[in-house]
Amino acid sequence: MLEGKRQKQVAAVLEKELNEIFQKLGLSMINGGMVSIASVKITPDLFDARVYLSFFKVSDPVDTLKVIEEKAWEIKKELTSRVRHQLRSMPQLKYYIDDTLDYVDKIENLFKEIKQQDEGIAGKKEE
Repeated sequence: MLEGKRQKQVAAVLEKELNEIFQKLGLSMINGGMVSIASVKITPDLFDARVYLSFFKVSDPVDTLKVIEEKAWEIKKELTSRVRHQLRSMPQLKYYIDDTLDYVDKIENLFKEIKQQDEGIAGKKEE
């Protein structure tokens, strides 16, 4: 399903502000790693926002997500004050782990394994 123009506008505003809020509240560096907003997806009714978080070198992403959820009220309060002139109502924020990088890493490793197997088969045929 395609996102509407307004959905994209709201998502862009939220993503920009959330990144700044995370830095201000010290949430961009947790558990020895970096946390950033990978993307924000808004429902067509603009009532719900899914905030996808990207973790880099974070030892325990699930635990880190809990830390962020514990600060959810503080994050939302700050966000509401920043966007109150741009949005009629504040969407409900839900946080998710963005595992796109993990997925890309797994696919790359699979391709490496396949290539190594192909090279091994090719080497045996030449013998």
